[in-house]
Amino acid sequence: MTVEEANRLLAEADVVLSEQEVTAVIGRMANDISARLGMLQPIVMCVMNGGLVFAGQLLTKLRFPLEVDYVHATRYGYETTGFELTWLVRPRTELRDRAVLLLDDIIDEGVTLATIADYCYQEGAKEVVTAVLIDKRHERKLFPELRADFAGIETGDRFLFGYGLDYKGYWRNAPGIYAVKGL
Repeated sequence: MTVEEANRLLAEADVVLSEQEVTAVIGRMANDISARLGMLQPIVMCVMNGGLVFAGQLLTKLRFPLEVDYVHATRYGYETTGFELTWLVRPRTELRDRAVLLLDDIIDEGVTLATIADYCYQEGAKEVVTAVLIDKRHERKLFPELRADFAGIETGDRFLFGYGLDYKGYWRNAPGIYAVKGL
């Protein structure tokens, strides 16, 4: 993708949430998460790369002691579809008997978050709580019953980018949530 193509993509995209709206959603989520996990000293685990922007914004609003770690697992790479989960980095913090808060950008088909949550339980986590900025609602979910414990917004089945979500590796840094025109 050239710079011109990337700029055209953003210029033609539909705004789903403005930067101010995303900030408000994250603030609300922080309050709800703090009420639920404030006394548990959880390990807050960012799912890279998509969860990076969301986690960075959310962490400064959580008002309780916590530890931070990350995992890097992907199904998409720089493509717009993906199949098998590839682990690039597994957690380094001991999970046994701990509460874990997984932070990711989106639940789309549910494979990535479900697989990472299962891994945390296999490593002895006492509780795994999930938080995503976006819960995409559609009929293609591999785990239709899978819902995040905390979701910022629900959207329809469009290809989204911004605030950590990318389009072919670009625009994770877009200041809001956008939908690709025609996708």
